[in-house]
Amino acid sequence: MHSRNHEKKTPVTLLALAVALALAGNAGAQQQQSANPNATDLDTVTVTGYRASVEKALDIKRGEAGVVDAIVAEDIGKFPDLNLAESLQRIPGVVITREAGEGRNISVRGLGPEFTRVRINGMEALTTVGAGDQSGGTNRGRGFDFNVFASDLFSQLLVRKTASADVEEGSLGATVDLRTARPFDYDGFTFAASGQASYNAMAEKADPRIAALVSNTFADGTFGALLSVAYSERQALEEGSNTGRWANGPSNGNFAASSPFAAARGADVFHPRFPRYVQMEHEQKRLGVTGSLQWKPNDATEISLDALYSKIDATRDEHYIEAISFSRGANASARLSGKPTTIVKNGEIRDNALLYGEFDNVDIRTENRHDEWSTEFKQIALNGQHRFGDDFTLSGKIGISRSKHENPMQTTVIMDKYDVKGYSYDYRGNSRAPILNYGIDPTNPNGWELAEIRLRPQYVDNDFDTGQIDFNWNISPGFRLKGGVLAKDYTFKTVELRRASELAVPNFAGGTKIVPVNLTEQAGLKGINGSPSNWVVPDLDAIAEQLDIYSNSGTFAVAPRANNVRSVEEKDRGAYLMGEFSTELGSLPLSGNFGVRYVRTKQSSTGQSTLANGTVETTVSRTYDDTLPSFNLVAEVTPDFLIRLGAAKVMSRPGLGSLTPGATVAVAGGARTISSGNPVLDPIRATNVDLGFEWYFAEGAMAGIGLFYKDIESFVQTTREVRPYSDSGLPASLLVGTGASATDDFTYSKPVNTPGGELHGVEANYTQPFTFLPGKWANLGMQLNYTWVESKIQYINAAGQPVMKTDLTGLSKSSWNATLFYEGEKFAGRISATNRDDYLTQAPGQETGFNLDGYHGMTGTTVFDASIRYKISDQLELSLEGINLTNEASDEWVYSPLTGRLPLQYTETGRQYLLGLRYKF
Repeated sequence: MHSRNHEKKTPVTLLALAVALALAGNAGAQQQQSANPNATDLDTVTVTGYRASVEKALDIKRGEAGVVDAIVAEDIGKFPDLNLAESLQRIPGVVITREAGEGRNISVRGLGPEFTRVRINGMEALTTVGAGDQSGGTNRGRGFDFNVFASDLFSQLLVRKTASADVEEGSLGATVDLRTARPFDYDGFTFAASGQASYNAMAEKADPRIAALVSNTFADGTFGALLSVAYSERQALEEGSNTGRWANGPSNGNFAASSPFAAARGADVFHPRFPRYVQMEHEQKRLGVTGSLQWKPNDATEISLDALYSKIDATRDEHYIEAISFSRGANASARLSGKPTTIVKNGEIRDNALLYGEFDNVDIRTENRHDEWSTEFKQIALNGQHRFGDDFTLSGKIGISRSKHENPMQTTVIMDKYDVKGYSYDYRGNSRAPILNYGIDPTNPNGWELAEIRLRPQYVDNDFDTGQIDFNWNISPGFRLKGGVLAKDYTFKTVELRRASELAVPNFAGGTKIVPVNLTEQAGLKGINGSPSNWVVPDLDAIAEQLDIYSNSGTFAVAPRANNVRSVEEKDRGAYLMGEFSTELGSLPLSGNFGVRYVRTKQSSTGQSTLANGTVETTVSRTYDDTLPSFNLVAEVTPDFLIRLGAAKVMSRPGLGSLTPGATVAVAGGARTISSGNPVLDPIRATNVDLGFEWYFAEGAMAGIGLFYKDIESFVQTTREVRPYSDSGLPASLLVGTGASATDDFTYSKPVNTPGGELHGVEANYTQPFTFLPGKWANLGMQLNYTWVESKIQYINAAGQPVMKTDLTGLSKSSWNATLFYEGEKFAGRISATNRDDYLTQAPGQETGFNLDGYHGMTGTTVFDASIRYKISDQLELSLEGINLTNEASDEWVYSPLTGRLPLQYTETGRQYLLGLRYKF
């Protein structure tokens, strides 16, 4: 029976305390057997070692009716990878994106995070985190952020790639099931603890990582209690360069007409919008706790109460120096006029890109940004099942999950120097390490003016309340009928606060806005070489103290930003009926399931609509329903050779940001956007077909190939184009205090329903322990998998006209994984390589010249990880691990036929090493 959440608002801490007290009552008894002595369910088998983990995962895959892949704990409280996303990427068809070098989101079979649904102990959940602007900022979508959790808290991950009626709707790519440990998983008293020291080579910092699990059973094995805890700290350094996209000459009012190098003013010549080096310093603290109580008073009844608590606290400091003039237009204040007063003295154009330029009258900006954010996740689930006789079982689940993301401090202090002469940039050599000459000494703290103080606290909540009742009726030896009803309420809320005017900054003691030297500090690249490598930035803490910027009063008062306060509520009511069968066609054994799921979604979206006389809160409600048939068949051609066939209709609800009524106007430095929502968007719907062949040719070995096809009937696209703000019809008053003017170019975006397209691909999978080799060579084993995916979507422009047909965003056409492992009596080790091909991040592109046949994309990566373990005794083990051993970078670019690929943002995060000790009793 799957675990489910407990009722109402019982705190997770109360359950943890109850578990701890239960464990303390008999901790030394090294007690009895499992409360389920005749159980053969795979989840109750204790695994030891990576090979046993692989074998158990294959057993799970083999026993499922649909296409399912699994990852299982190597041992008690020991998962193969430190990060859940990085574990999931070992599965065929799963690729990940990273934040600060750590796995954050997953895509499955070419479909991005918003198309993958995640359940924890059988209940849907969503948790989100914050990130830097270049990584998309705070997550306000449906994509699950896996870096909230330590992998030590989980015992099993399942990726369900085919649909069945008993698994709730919402996914086009896959449903991921995360399972925490329970006391009946182990025999009697169990204890394990581990400690590691983690070292980041780029940050040159060491951090602790600890985990422990204790479990016991009582009363002749009819009651069990388990408690596990994981805590880690992480310091990371992320450095690189950024261009802020490439814009053409006429953008933002064009360069000065008097420019000697007149070619730079051409409509087919493109320049970086704010070329700069990037430094981000990350610090994280992550705490996780799970608790579980299980009670089996008799063979027919079982009740479980499970809880999960996780909190990640993070700070991030960002330091930049840039030429801001290229990304802003004319302004009523002559000092703030950017590109129209900038003179291009000289340059070199290659493939329509101004790769080298010399300029006068350039405004130079230096920034210091500090973020403090946290995400707290709580889930509690109550599950019960009772068997009436031999053939009928009734089960129920009720639970809640709460994810609360808080970013109470997002502060940026900016100082500028205006109309600097002699500025130049040069991308002709290494385009990821440009030569930037600011025309001044960038380390000189004198003469900088305080330009902006940004205070942008923000908050995101994702809440689920779930209740479900199911029945399981064994009608005959070859047929079982299942059914149930599900009620699920989901609420999303977000709010952002801002100052009335971020340009309103006070004078200093001298009566000017010139920043005193003692209120500045030096920043510099530490892990990479740049030109320049060092520059001055405002001393954020000192300025905050002197100006009392956190007083929330006067010009530093913050208030909800009307066009970024929004919510979505969904009430989902569903029912399903499914038959499971096992029969023979002649001498061919057949098994599988068929069924139908019906769901009605009642959606309510609230946001701010902008009118001529101001903004007004608007709520738009709608209801839609879906009937989703599914079918899975397994043919056992021989006892070791299976053929699988699956087909289903599936749906995925539109992105949360897309459902907001009204429009959002945002200005962040040189980034200027107007984003409007569409609360009547239809879901994305598709028909999926899978065909697979699996050969289990030896113990713990498998060779398989799977074909998949998705007919995506409807899709949601975000149209984008760049136009002056004055074309929007929105009041100019919305720009007050932002530093932008009505003549500036803004990126307009709006989501719309469009026709979909076809997606098809193939997965190949090979796993084998080399037991046929002599001696210790028999301890070796290998895992290999390869995935190829292809899909073409017709993209449209803001007018709804087709502009290009190309890959889905987030789709890597090819990806592969390879792991070589050794599992000896004393020594164990493995080395893994994970590859994903290039993929698109946006299509078409934003800027004029890229918005018809251009796109943004990421360079593919191949990441190498390795680990070795030495068993000192049966209880004690020493380990050494290395992650990202080749220091693979994150490299995003923009492409058009005119320019080829041009750099967008490039960062490195360095290698990570962990030395650890683990004890098991």
